[in-house]
Amino acid sequence: MADITTDVLIIGTGPAGSATAALLATCGIETMVVNRYRWLANSPRAHITNQRTMEVLRDLGPEVEHEAYLHATPNDLMGNNVFCTSLAGEELGRLQTWGTHPLSAAEHALSSPTRMNDLPQTFMEPLLFKTACSRGAQGRMSTEYLSHVQDAEGVTATLRDRLTGRDLTVRAKYLVGADGGNSLVADHANIPLEGQMGVAGSINLLCKVDLSRYVAHRPSVLYWVMQPGSNVGGIGMGVVRMVRPWNEWLIIWGYDITQPRPELSEDEAKAIIRNLVGDQTLDIDLTAISYWTVNNVYATQMQAGRVFVMGDAAHRHPPSNGLGSNTSIQDAFNLAWKLAAVLKGQATPALLDSYSAERAPVAKQIVTRANKSIPEFGPIFEALGMDGSLDHTKIEANMAARCDAGAAAEAQREALRQAIAFKKYEFDCHGVEMNQRYASGAVVTDGQPEPAADRDLELHYQPTTWPGARLPHVWVYDAQGKRISTLDLCGHGQFTLLTGIGGGPWVEAAKAEAARRGMPLRTHVIGPRQPIADHTGDWARASEIADSGCLLVRPDHHVAWRSPRLTADPAADLARVLTTILGK
Repeated sequence: MADITTDVLIIGTGPAGSATAALLATCGIETMVVNRYRWLANSPRAHITNQRTMEVLRDLGPEVEHEAYLHATPNDLMGNNVFCTSLAGEELGRLQTWGTHPLSAAEHALSSPTRMNDLPQTFMEPLLFKTACSRGAQGRMSTEYLSHVQDAEGVTATLRDRLTGRDLTVRAKYLVGADGGNSLVADHANIPLEGQMGVAGSINLLCKVDLSRYVAHRPSVLYWVMQPGSNVGGIGMGVVRMVRPWNEWLIIWGYDITQPRPELSEDEAKAIIRNLVGDQTLDIDLTAISYWTVNNVYATQMQAGRVFVMGDAAHRHPPSNGLGSNTSIQDAFNLAWKLAAVLKGQATPALLDSYSAERAPVAKQIVTRANKSIPEFGPIFEALGMDGSLDHTKIEANMAARCDAGAAAEAQREALRQAIAFKKYEFDCHGVEMNQRYASGAVVTDGQPEPAADRDLELHYQPTTWPGARLPHVWVYDAQGKRISTLDLCGHGQFTLLTGIGGGPWVEAAKAEAARRGMPLRTHVIGPRQPIADHTGDWARASEIADSGCLLVRPDHHVAWRSPRLTADPAADLARVLTTILGK
C-alpha cells in the first residue's frame, strides 16, 4: 500500500509544475507537487513574461495577475535593446523591443488585456507555488523523485525524503514530470527526444551594483556588449541583463564548450563585469557564479500513458526570444483543464491524448526559434568587422571604419542597421508568442480552412476564431458600461459558448447539454440590451460569425468549434461536438 495517495503528482515546482498545481487546485483536484530542494527558484533565470502567460495568471484570478505586476519591471522599462562596446563606451546601435516600439505597442495593446513585463523566476515561481498551496495543493519540499511504475489504474512513484533519508511511495492517477532539462521522469517514461544537449557554454555572474548612470536614460532588459576579445570565451559578446532596475544584474559570458569549463575566481568574475560595463572603479557585490549549457532538444511526444512531461523536461533551448517559462506555463494551461475534466468524469481519458498532439509541435517550434536566434547575431559581427581575428587593432579599425564619409562606410552603416533591425525576430517576435493554433481531437473544424496569413506569422499576431486558435481579445461592455475582455468571459476551468442576438437556440442547447453531462457550460449573448454589449463593434468584426452563429471556447481560451450561423439542429450539433471533444 502506498504511503500517500493523490489524484495528480507533479514532480518539480518550477513555472510549469507550480502553474499546473495552481490550475488543478483551483479546479478542486487533489494535487501534490514536490521539489527535491528546500528552496524555490534561487536565481532569476527566466524573466521575460509575455502576454499569453499573463493571460494564464489573469485566469487564476485578479489577485495573481496584480501581484505579478506588483513585482515585475513594467514594459516601458524593457525595450531599448542596446548594442555597445561597453555600457560606458560607444553605443553601436539600438532596437526597440518587447512591444515598446509605437507600432508594436499598438499591436500588443490590441491583442490582449494584459501587459508584457519582466518578472524574474525568483518572483514568478513563489507566486505560482503560493497560489497552488493556498488553494489546496499539497506542497512538499526536500522530496526527490526516484522512479515510477504505471499500470492501467494509475502511477506509483517512489520518492525520497531528503531530510530523513527515507523512501516513500505515492499512488496517483496521473504523474506530471516538470523536473527540468535533465528530467528523470522523461527518461524513465521513455519520452522520445530529438536534438542535441550542450551545444554551447555560458557563465552567469549575479551581482548587485548601481549602474543607473549608464542605463537609466536608455532603459532595457538586455545590453549587448561587443568587445573584441576576452580571457573567457575568446572574441564574442557579453550580455548585461537587468534583474532589478538599476542595481541588480546578471552578467552572461560564453565559454568554449569543447574545452574544460573555466572555474572563475571572484576577482576574475569582477574583472569581466568591470570590462563589460567599462568602469574599473565599480564596487561590485558578487552574489553567485553559475554555469549552464545551451541546448537544442524537444520532445516529439509529451505523454506516455498516464505520465506527462512539460516545461524544460519537454523543450530545452537557450533563453533567446524569452520563451522558456512562458511556454512552460502555457503547457500547464493546456493540460490542467483536461486532467480536471477526466478526473471529474466529464471526459474520457482519450481527451488527454490531445495534450501531446497540441503541445509537442509548440515545443519543436520554440526550440527551433530560440536556437535560430543565436546565429542571427552573425550579420552584426560581420558589419562591425569582427571576423574572428584576435588582432584587436584590426577589429577596432574595422569598427571605426563605419564612421568614414565614403561609400564603403555608408554601406557598412546600412549593413549594421539592417542586421540590428533583423533581431526583432528574437526580441519582438509577437506572433511566435501569440499565434499558437491547435490541431487535435479536442478541436472540431468541420472542414473550415485555416485562414491564410496576411503578415509574417512569427512577427505579428493574426487574430482569428478558426477552431484551434486562441479566442481574440476585444473589449466588450457590461450593463454599466464597464469594459470586459472577451477572454474574461471565458476560461476559469469551464467551457463557454458565445453567441449573438439570434443565437437563442444555442443557449438553450448549451443549458441542456450542461445538465445532461453534469458539467458547467457558461453562455454569453453579446448584443444590444444584453448583459454584454458590443458598443464599439470590435466583437462583430473579430468574431467571424453572424449574430446567429456561435463559438464554443475551451477552458484554455482556445476555440473548440464554431458555427458561422444557426444550424437546422443546434442541439444535435452541439452534442456532436462536445461528444467528439470529451469522448462522452
